[in-house]
Amino acid sequence: MVVTLLAALLDRIGIGGVADWRARMRWGLAAGLIFAGVDHLVTPGRYLVMMPEAVPFPHAVVLFTGLCEIAGAIGLLLPQTRRLAGIMLAIYFVCVFPANIRNAVHGVVVDGLPAASWYYWVRLAFQPLVILWALHAAAVIDLFRRRSAPRAALQ
Repeated sequence: MVVTLLAALLDRIGIGGVADWRARMRWGLAAGLIFAGVDHLVTPGRYLVMMPEAVPFPHAVVLFTGLCEIAGAIGLLLPQTRRLAGIMLAIYFVCVFPANIRNAVHGVVVDGLPAASWYYWVRLAFQPLVILWALHAAAVIDLFRRRSAPRAALQ
């Protein structure tokens, strides 16, 4: 969200930025995904505690999810793959939701994240928003479509 708001601020003060909100959201999500994806690859150990026991090969899954985040970010930025990337990211965010539920229910503390249990519960509420964000940024859905004014009655 920070990158999205920064792009809006730069455009607002005339320093050139991204004038379209959908593009701002796309760049913001891509930046966050690249950061998280690289972090999965560089420090996979901190993500292993999030993995449910039923997931086989947890280390490989953490690395794979990092690559998915990076690929999704790149896909969002390329017009030819944007729509597919948005759909795949939405599916990805649904797939990682059980790990976030596990964190909240079992009080799992992830290194580098707040230790307060409420934080993990609040994160759950944001998961649907991230799904919508990805779909909107990729132009799969339009969250801000303006409704047209009702037609005047025919006389």
